[in-house]
Amino acid sequence: MSSAATIDDPDTLRLEAQRDVRDLRKRISQLDEASLDLILTGARSHYAWKDTPVTDDQIQRMYDTVKMGSTSMNGCPARFVFVRSEEGKERIVKSLKPANVAKVTGAPLTVIVAYDLDFWKELPRLFPHEDRRPFFENKPEYSKDTAYRNSTLQGGYLMIAARAIGLDVGAMSGFSNEIIDEEFFKGTTLKSNFLCNIGVADETALFQRLPRFDFADVCSFA
Repeated sequence: MSSAATIDDPDTLRLEAQRDVRDLRKRISQLDEASLDLILTGARSHYAWKDTPVTDDQIQRMYDTVKMGSTSMNGCPARFVFVRSEEGKERIVKSLKPANVAKVTGAPLTVIVAYDLDFWKELPRLFPHEDRRPFFENKPEYSKDTAYRNSTLQGGYLMIAARAIGLDVGAMSGFSNEIIDEEFFKGTTLKSNFLCNIGVADETALFQRLPRFDFADVCSFA
């Protein structure tokens, strides 16, 4: 983007955005099969982990990828707590179903994917060309639905980003959101969505891949 272009120069910004997309398509039009295998079709959810740390640089790289993923009105409601310390893990363990304790304590990194109920207050910064705050002000249910839906999207982006840089993931919902919120977000406008363990997996804990629906089972045209 040209340093001379500002939000007061929307035509220039629009042309630059269109050029950027055309340039991207020239550089790469689609992923190859090996890349798709890495991030989705060949990837697995993991439950055991090798003693390999997730570095600050890797965490930063994951976030810098996630933040570019699309969200409604560019609201970016997700908030991420990257838990590596023993003290932090102990606070998470309070919320877990017993079968999930070892999955968290053995992982080098557990991410609390959360959302901010007041995300919309940042829209003047994130969606500067039109004030969309009236869509959400004094509408708590709509705000919560939007925040929850889009933070789930961003959590999915995080999982794909982790796999794309060579890490493994294991998302979890077997925990108490109320306990996590009490431990980590008390007195704030943040609420937990789901947990995700990230690291280098110990594949010996895997079992066979479970069945999936075929296209005809769940897809249709209209």
